[in-house]
Amino acid sequence: MASNSEPRSGFSTENKAGVSSGSSRTSGSTDYGRTENNKDNGSAANDFNALRSDFSALKDTVTDFISKAGNDISKAGSAAMTTAKETTSDVANQIGGTASDIASAASSQAKTFASELERMGRANPLGAIVGALLVGVMIGLLGRGGKS
Repeated sequence: MASNSEPRSGFSTENKAGVSSGSSRTSGSTDYGRTENNKDNGSAANDFNALRSDFSALKDTVTDFISKAGNDISKAGSAAMTTAKETTSDVANQIGGTASDIASAASSQAKTFASELERMGRANPLGAIVGALLVGVMIGLLGRGGKS
């Protein structure tokens, strides 16, 4: 630490001739003032070094805290993302299962309807022919747009 040559209030300074100048806190000889000044400088240096080490420890503590908080946030975000992926996958599987069930039911009903039409055609062939003729006429009229 560089020493400052300007006198500070409350401390005695001595010029090259050994004469005391500036304000002095002591009422004794200049040797006592120098000893007091050295004690104060040593105490200030010790206090400064203690303060520096306290700030360094505080910096390390804050750095560790931020690092741990970042890790915790990262873990929480990762867990939330995993939960969201699992939930989305479960919903997609449920939708797929429901769609498969609906398709299976529709296919089953279509087969049942076709077999019912076949049974009616075997039981009443003339009615099946008339029904097919009416369905054909309706499709023809719809295809032409209903024009005569």
